Amino acid sequence: MDTEAQDAERDRSSTPPESTPASAGAADTEGTEERSRSAFASFVAWLPGGRLTLGALFSVAVLLLVTTFVVQPYEIPSGSMEPTFRVGDRILVNKLAYRFGSGPQRGDAVVFDGSGYFGDADYVKRVAGVGGDRVVCCDKRGRIKVNGQPVDEPYLFPGDKPSTVAFDVVVPDGRIFVLGDHRSDSSDSRDHLGSPGGGMIPVDDVIGRADWIAWPLGRWTSLKRPDVYARVPAPGGAHG
Repeated sequence: MDTEAQDAERDRSSTPPESTPASAGAADTEGTEERSRSAFASFVAWLPGGRLTLGALFSVAVLLLVTTFVVQPYEIPSGSMEPTFRVGDRILVNKLAYRFGSGPQRGDAVVFDGSGYFGDADYVKRVAGVGGDRVVCCDKRGRIKVNGQPVDEPYLFPGDKPSTVAFDVVVPDGRIFVLGDHRSDSSDSRDHLGSPGGGMIPVDDVIGRADWIAWPLGRWTSLKRPDVYARVPAPGGAHG
């Protein structure tokens, strides 16, 4: 019995362990990871500047994605939107503001592509009317009216009148009527009433909503939609 027990013990100790699928899979995974790390290390070593360059490239890629789809900076080139935006201000435009079913609202400061309407450039103006609105200038107190409701505009440049040009327009569906805050220094929808599209900008050409002033640091602020249009009735019930 003792001999048999010793023989069995020797048999168990001398038999080499068989490879199992799990251990083989682990070995394959480790080999793949090692090759991946080796390839990555080779790529980093090949890049001039190594990891520093790789980090810079990654940052640029992220920045491009953000500016393409989320937020885009713009520099204000003129005084047409003073006092809200000054010459040299850097603003950040929210490109997602109108991408999920909502459209520009009265009072929004928007950036749009003016090609074919204002000129081959991007412009920033304030929305005074949306599709279906009747926008009129002016009432007896010199205010513009939207759907028959006078609008007191607190963002106007000091000393400016709402308009020195009389107009009475109905904004087509899918378009917006825009005005600069510095009316005496702004070329806007009023100046293109006889142009193709009647000075109305297609909503599809709106790049986004100006939501922040980012520079200079002393002017950093987020922008809110003014509530002066809150009492304007929906299109359809407009009166003169």
